[in-house]
Amino acid sequence: ATPVNIEKAWSVFHRSRCDIIPEFYYRPLAVDPDLLKRQLFQVPVDKVEDPTLAFLFRQKRRELDRQLSMLLDRGKQDFLYGSLQLYGGIEPPLLEAAKDVLAGLGPHRRDGGSKKIVTARELALRVHEELDVYCSVFPNMKSRVEIRDDIIGLLVSRGDLYIGSDTKVSASRVEALVEHEVGTHILTYVNGSMQPFALLSQGFSGYDALQEDLAVLGEFFAGGLDAGRMRLLAGRVIAAHCLVDGASFVDVWRLLNREYGFNQRTAFTIAIRIFRAGGLTKDAVYLRGLIALLDYLQKGGDLLPLFTGKIAIEHVSLIRELTYREVLKPPGLYPGYFRKADFTMNMRRLQDGTKPIDLVEQGVAR
Repeated sequence: ATPVNIEKAWSVFHRSRCDIIPEFYYRPLAVDPDLLKRQLFQVPVDKVEDPTLAFLFRQKRRELDRQLSMLLDRGKQDFLYGSLQLYGGIEPPLLEAAKDVLAGLGPHRRDGGSKKIVTARELALRVHEELDVYCSVFPNMKSRVEIRDDIIGLLVSRGDLYIGSDTKVSASRVEALVEHEVGTHILTYVNGSMQPFALLSQGFSGYDALQEDLAVLGEFFAGGLDAGRMRLLAGRVIAAHCLVDGASFVDVWRLLNREYGFNQRTAFTIAIRIFRAGGLTKDAVYLRGLIALLDYLQKGGDLLPLFTGKIAIEHVSLIRELTYREVLKPPGLYPGYFRKADFTMNMRRLQDGTKPIDLVEQGVAR
């Protein structure tokens, strides 16, 4: 669902003085969604006798069915309707939370990060160091790090980290990125792969939000969560709200750039993510999920079960039940920040009641 001509579309958009909706092109479908649907519903979920497992499999099947329907609807209005079924719209409290973040973290704020730049190769070396720590606990861990020319930024797939060869990051963001990519995405894949069924490594229904929000929390514990990252999550909510309300691509770009202070390219990138393939509200789940995660911790929720695999926060009680019945094993690996001396103190701060903006405003205690 992501356009393949983003750079060219940006050039056209910029030359038009940001006044003409660019045309986007997409990869041809490498699969037949109708055929996959047929195969999906041939999976004998009805033969699963355990009611909890049967519920999880049916829930995932329903999600996959809707995603396949959305592939058939790329570029049509129905794509947005499918997105609303999967990811929901923008409820008023979420919209207000996004506006609060953007109002509290102004566009001209500076976080005082390091001016030193780390290359892709240097970042890969640091990731290797972190993976070696996890391998000392779980020697069978097979995660790799690869620098590739066909990747932009960082991408985790099946427990491996791919780094774009042109990637450059601020030195002050390195530890945050390590916790984000290794301490969340790779770790939950590996933990899930240790379990008796593969769905925990591939992802329960709706797992995306908790994955990203645990990653943001990891950035916080690493002391590298900055205002730009939090503003981005809030800006996506604003854009998704405008999309559902019928605004055009140009309208959303202007709002993000002129009212909320995102630079022209960032506003363009947010708008693309929201309008791609006909309209996708998925990006709003990240701020929504972060609010839900902070609420979960405030109510005394335990962080460790969230690393059992790739799950949604609604699955925590089911994970506890399956672990109690010894269907699942407790997580074998946990993030590096669990071992830090300040972990307990910072957890107490989160449990005392924290809003997303506080993660940036207060910073991690040292």
